[in-house]
Amino acid sequence: MKSLFNHYKASFEGLSKEIWYLSLITLINRAGTMVIPFLSLYLTKNLNFSKTDAGWIMACFGIGSVIGGWLGGKLTDKIGFYRVMIYSLFATGIGFIILQFITSFWGLCFAILILMSIADTFRPAVYVSIKAYSKPENQTRSLALLRLAINIGMGIGPTVAGLIIVLEGYNLLFWIDGITCIVAILIFKRLVPYVPKVKKDKKEIISTLDNNLVYKDFTYWIFIAICFFMGMAFMQLIVTMPVYYSEVFHLDEFKISLILAINIVIIVIFEMPMINYLEKVNLPISKYIIYASLLMGISFIVLYENYWIGILIISMTIITIGEMLGFPYTNKFALGRAEEGLEGSYMALYAIAFSLSHIFSPKIGLYIVDNYGYQFNWIITGAYGLLAALLSFWLHRRIKQKL
Repeated sequence: MKSLFNHYKASFEGLSKEIWYLSLITLINRAGTMVIPFLSLYLTKNLNFSKTDAGWIMACFGIGSVIGGWLGGKLTDKIGFYRVMIYSLFATGIGFIILQFITSFWGLCFAILILMSIADTFRPAVYVSIKAYSKPENQTRSLALLRLAINIGMGIGPTVAGLIIVLEGYNLLFWIDGITCIVAILIFKRLVPYVPKVKKDKKEIISTLDNNLVYKDFTYWIFIAICFFMGMAFMQLIVTMPVYYSEVFHLDEFKISLILAINIVIIVIFEMPMINYLEKVNLPISKYIIYASLLMGISFIVLYENYWIGILIISMTIITIGEMLGFPYTNKFALGRAEEGLEGSYMALYAIAFSLSHIFSPKIGLYIVDNYGYQFNWIITGAYGLLAALLSFWLHRRIKQKL
């Protein structure tokens, strides 16, 4: 037991204090993110929208995310990650508080589009901050620590949110979401030192940087397609899965939050030690992405048999292992592929890949459920993971050929 504890402790050693502070404010922010995991239920159950209308509103969530990812990358390259993070979180906090007062279909479409356009400027910025505040050899573990903070926060948030919804309803959640965004960024500004954007000589920039390089990198586009299909599968966990638990297994919000918490518990206990071990194994990053894609596909295919509640736990365990492999190593691949001075553009395209999946996955998933049932949706979702795995094999071959 002592050996296991020492191994767990060792997986956190050597990380900079700035990474720990970033993780702290991320934990606070994510613990307050209570509306998002229940947004599809809020729309269908509380506001009585049809699944089709809820799918369109969630699609606006994704469109805003795409805009925010692109804008965040551009702003990060122009004014630096630090300012982008501060402006984004503060404005997002105000936006969440206002969102509770909007209940019409078109009002929610517009409001969520604007809110996510602001909120997701944060994502490219925080990815670039990892590169600024950690040594190259610690980047994967730094990303894993940030993910650990996200997942602890997401474990606390939805579990408490489920209880609040049962006892008080949804409105209090919007206040908590907004206030925690503002508190998190005030703590960030207090604890994390400002890192000014490095200004290069104009001639040097002209001679060495092609601002459109990311769009000409075909290997990176294959990687972006992989991230898109991984996101298409994973997004079903947030959008369709809570409704599935409610309609097929008749679970209330608190019980749903407990099943979702399985994902968090596994990540909190195992991800950092696993990443620490895998960094020593030194396999190509593309191989981890292959395994992650396969696991994500399988995790939904097993849901085809829905007569036993235990299958929900099996599915959640498999997708969590895929997530633990997939997201830290796709992050690492994107950061490693980025040219110096173009990190924001590379990370923006990475963020946009997942944002695009946020547009299509809810709409397609809820449409399939409405018209063909949950079982058919799980087969289609599983196919996304298998397609990502095939593309990952192609990526692996191109990386070996140094393309």
